[in-house]
Amino acid sequence: MRYLSEYRDPKLARSLVRRIRSEATRRWTLMEVCGGQTHTIVRQGIHDVLGDSVEMIHGPGCPVCVTPLEQIDRALHVASRPDVIFTSFGDMLRVPGSACDLFQVRARGGDVRIVYSPLDALDLARQNPDREVVFFAVGFETTAPANAMAVWQAARLGVRNFSVLVSHVTVPPAMVALLEAADNRVQAFLAAGHVCTVMGWTEYEPLARRFRVPIIVTGFEPLDILEGIWMAVRQLEEGRHEVENQYVRSVRREGNVPAQDVVSRVFELVDRGWRGIGTIPASGLGLRPEFSDYDAELKFDLRHIEARESEDCMAGDVLRGRIKPMECPSFGIVCTPERPLGAPMVSSEGACAAYYSYGRFSAHEEGSAGTAAPRHHPSPDDTRQEPAPVAGGGTSRA
Repeated sequence: MRYLSEYRDPKLARSLVRRIRSEATRRWTLMEVCGGQTHTIVRQGIHDVLGDSVEMIHGPGCPVCVTPLEQIDRALHVASRPDVIFTSFGDMLRVPGSACDLFQVRARGGDVRIVYSPLDALDLARQNPDREVVFFAVGFETTAPANAMAVWQAARLGVRNFSVLVSHVTVPPAMVALLEAADNRVQAFLAAGHVCTVMGWTEYEPLARRFRVPIIVTGFEPLDILEGIWMAVRQLEEGRHEVENQYVRSVRREGNVPAQDVVSRVFELVDRGWRGIGTIPASGLGLRPEFSDYDAELKFDLRHIEARESEDCMAGDVLRGRIKPMECPSFGIVCTPERPLGAPMVSSEGACAAYYSYGRFSAHEEGSAGTAAPRHHPSPDDTRQEPAPVAGGGTSRA
């Protein structure tokens, strides 16, 4: 990736933090709606350097995490069939169902394969005409174009042994559900830059006006996040509520129109269940009736499968921003990456995985910012002193 170090420049980071601290006249509460942004915030210690100016709370920004348990169980049921080659991106294989995960199904003899594109799954179907090939289509609007193209190509080529188990969700309805909740604390959003690369930001404009909340389309590197936070704070202090684009190098207002066209050709809006939130009307994508032959739920009669979430897992409260991961009694004790209770602990974009990976284990170590101090770099006693550099670390998935 070119220019990576420029987006992690510690001098620019300190300058942005100073702006945020100097311009915030009160403590503002912002929510990021992207698991990649969550990992950047936690890994880089952005919580700590913001001090008492901004509290970041983490929303339902990980599509793996918001996939309901019953959909995981449906995937496990199909993957266990001897006549099926079940394909998925790798981040779904360790997500626990009611009894096991896809890795365990594979260990027991199920033909479960990791692919890097739904078109790879379609190729498998063409190479194995005597087997049913199923692709687990999970994601926000970002992955929908490729999944739609795979279904469209299957129909065009007449490949009948290919189907998709669809669990696509869309971001704006989830934001509405959060803002309408009685316990809502969100005063501004950082919108996911990769979603807006596909969809643009016109869908967010009526939300900003209706709920009077700033929405900042934001990238994934430390300077992206800090600039997005500063832009949100500036709007809040000025009493504005608009959509602004921080991620100018990738996002246009209208988005990627050809990608939107292929999605609308294959998918339609449907009601969709979200883990921890419940069913949100018109918040998901489902196959249109003309593509029903490629719907794994219909092909394998899966709609009767239901499941109940673990009572020991508070993933729903984490995904709604009600609690931080370490406030869950199971976090790091009963629930670990090796033995997860829920998807947020094993997903590469899960908030619980971020807090566990980067050493935020104890709610008892929380300061006034409401965030546990990191294991490797304690937050300063005086939150108004010069912030530590924000730099280094790995890359966030965009």
